[in-house]
Order: sequence, then structure tokens, then C-alpha cells
Amino acid sequence: MAVEETQKPEDDGMADWAEALQEQKASGAGDGHEPGGVLSGEVPRPSAGDAPAADINMVLDIPVQLSVELGRTKVPIKHILQLGQGSVVELDALAGEPMDVLVNGYLIAQGEVVVVNDKFGIRLTDVVTPSERLRRVSRG
Repeated sequence: MAVEETQKPEDDGMADWAEALQEQKASGAGDGHEPGGVLSGEVPRPSAGDAPAADINMVLDIPVQLSVELGRTKVPIKHILQLGQGSVVELDALAGEPMDVLVNGYLIAQGEVVVVNDKFGIRLTDVVTPSERLRRVSRG
């Protein structure tokens, strides 16, 4: 689902999202949480006086694969071979359920689909705590 594009800074695709978030802030919409955080580009960086800061700064710019999962299902290979244009595959997720947000295959959040300027996005509604994320990664 991920599409990578190279864009000039003045033609940044994130500008539409930033503008939509600003409109949301101005209108007072939302669930009381301030939009922003890592996914909006506002990465909190540790100060130079912190000992682990040098270690964490080395990994902050490493790209990871972020994906949103609509649902899953198991089907026999014979059904896969019968698929064609217009075929419908039923998934285990119900309409209106939150979508899973995965980073490198690990669940980090759930959210709802939004559309801004004819592009799909996801508004995070529930985020896994950092300690829980570390626990899950260390198990895997």
C-alpha cells in the first residue's frame, strides 16, 4: 500500500495534511488530543546533555515500513486461482471497525480512515504505549 514519491520541498504532499490538521485545530474538532507527534514530523529530540541521546539520534532518521491493514482471511489456493477482475474477497473485519496500523509488521496503533484532498489517510484513535511496543518487538 505504500507509495514512495520524490517531491520538491515546495510541492510537498505533506503540506495538504498539515493544512488539514491546522484547519482541524482552528475549528476545535477532534477528541481533545492535540494532533501531531512523530507522524506529523514533530519529532521530540533529546537534548545534547542526555547520555543516551547520541544513541537515539542515530536511529531517528531510519525509514520504516508503515502499513494499514484493512482485514485478513484464509482461503484455499483453488479460490485464489479462480480470482479475476471484479472478484470480491470477504475479510474478517467488520465495516466501521478501526484499522490496524503496523510498523515493520508490528501493531503500533489503530485508527479510522480519513480523506484529505482525494488521498486516503488514517487518524489514530488508539496508540500502543512505547513500553508495550518494546515488549512486543522483543518477543518477536
